[in-house]
Amino acid sequence: MDYLVDTHCHIQSINQSVSELWTKDPNLTILDVLTRAQANKVKIVIAVGCDFLDSKLAVDLGETYPDVYASVGVHPHAAGDVFSKQKFEQLLSSKIVKAIGECGLDYYYHHSSKESQIEVFKYQVNLAKKHNLPLIFHVRSAFEDFWPIIEQNMPISGVIHSFTDSRKNLERALDYNFKIGVNGMATFTKDSDQIEMYRSIPLTSLVVETDSPYLTPVPLRGKLNEPKNVLYITEFLAKLRGESLQKVINQTTINAKQLFKL
Repeated sequence: MDYLVDTHCHIQSINQSVSELWTKDPNLTILDVLTRAQANKVKIVIAVGCDFLDSKLAVDLGETYPDVYASVGVHPHAAGDVFSKQKFEQLLSSKIVKAIGECGLDYYYHHSSKESQIEVFKYQVNLAKKHNLPLIFHVRSAFEDFWPIIEQNMPISGVIHSFTDSRKNLERALDYNFKIGVNGMATFTKDSDQIEMYRSIPLTSLVVETDSPYLTPVPLRGKLNEPKNVLYITEFLAKLRGESLQKVINQTTINAKQLFKL
């Protein structure tokens, strides 16, 4: 493999009012972003939805541009919002849809009640099982409620997006054979335990992501994040782990292709 996969970005929101960050550059276009990504070895991107409308944008984007795929989901922050399950599930008829998410539990913020988050998360897990799709998990300060739901629903496949948690939770995720999504936070964290955790992730379990427009990696802190920057994250990880860049590119791309059936 001589190319990268950005397994988690939100480029479907470019020039859409749903994302204040993207609208800071009114001249930005999706084509520009994808062209720059290709120039940095990032051939495939997965646009990840956070609610029904955002997920529909992701599907529409994937049906417009080659090598763009979609994940449809309801983020825990949006779990309290009213949405049509029928319309949401209709999105799954598109061949562009490769996952369900991002979905999960977030108890760090309180945009939705715990009860609504758990209900909407369980709904999406069941949907993924029904359609034989992997899940993109968002978990923050909520592993105590996350793991029992996972245990009750195995076997399922998925990736814990933007993983920054403990070695204990990393090991449990690996026990379930989940992939671990690493983004720009790895490049600027000052937490030595986190750095050691990133070094210890088995290469066969690692996928790379930008979460753009958020979490811009070093050396571009302060600038808008784009899928092209997954190259800098991969370079950082290769150096941290003492592995060749080509080896990390190869294996993370294989991991992404296997997980999302690309």
